[in-house]
Amino acid sequence: MQSSQRANLSGQVAIVTGAARGIGQACACALAAEGADIVTADLGPSDATLARVRELGRRALDVPTDVTRRDSVARLVEQAVAQMGRIDIVINNAGTLARVGVEDTTDEIWDRDVDTTLRGTFYMIQAVLPHMKERRYGKIVNISSISGKIGGVSSRAAGSTKGRSGPAYAAAKGGVLALTKWVAKDAGRDGIYVNAVAPGGVDTDMTRGFDYGVDSIPIPRIGQPEDIAQAVVYLASQMSNYVTGSVLDVNGGLI
Repeated sequence: MQSSQRANLSGQVAIVTGAARGIGQACACALAAEGADIVTADLGPSDATLARVRELGRRALDVPTDVTRRDSVARLVEQAVAQMGRIDIVINNAGTLARVGVEDTTDEIWDRDVDTTLRGTFYMIQAVLPHMKERRYGKIVNISSISGKIGGVSSRAAGSTKGRSGPAYAAAKGGVLALTKWVAKDAGRDGIYVNAVAPGGVDTDMTRGFDYGVDSIPIPRIGQPEDIAQAVVYLASQMSNYVTGSVLDVNGGLI
């Protein structure tokens, strides 16, 4: 019987989108702690994340990227390969969230949430697949949400009696789940694993100040970015080498 494994990402290179803060920053640091070199991608600089990765003794490259633009994503992948030598792991985390109802969802709101979350994830996968297929290896982890599974989750602002993540966000995150499964079926024979993580409420700048009703879930606390990052490490490592097309719920038991 084989002994149990632990993550070992030494010598591997990971791209993390939305890496400047929150879940993306936690994922970058957790992957670096297991030996991965990191390429950070956000709209602006990811200086704090870069500093933490380098403190862990890993190489770090920052490539400011707009994931809604195909040319920007292509440049990210090109620079990652040119300067880091390879891409083993991609964490598609970039996203936006509007908390408005159907009647208040403007074209601008819809396009922002869907383009950043779903189109951005698609562009990243499309850009990195040829490199991964050539090497016959890759781990892609898409950050979805419980909202994409159940149609939005309660998140009330202080003093409000109602509130939920909006329809554009839920639709985009649901689309990420379907895309994950589609690409997993297509890329598995090329040695590429594609999975998703579906967080519940997580304490980040995006969610701070909102009530997620944590007293009603089996593990009665809000999630931390590090909770999501540990699930990502599992799916990005050799520990999950018989796992693809899966969605890992990390939400304290919220169903």
